Amino acid sequence: MDMDQQIRDVLEELRGSLQADGGDLEVVSIKGPQVTLKLTGACGGCPHAMITLKEGIERVLREKVSSDIVVEKA
Repeated sequence: MDMDQQIRDVLEELRGSLQADGGDLEVVSIKGPQVTLKLTGACGGCPHAMITLKEGIERVLREKVSSDIVVEKA
């Protein structure tokens, strides 16, 4: 399985937690280890959005897929 698909699979798993809080995420682009995401719903305007991206999503992707992954907000 290629890195792109691994990233998408992990993000799909994480979406459930975001949706439980009234939010969601959209994949804007995946270019190698560079992942650009857009948080939507309640997560889109949340003051903790960057923490969610960096300390949550990016950390999990680094653990499960590759330590080189960098998550950016769209």
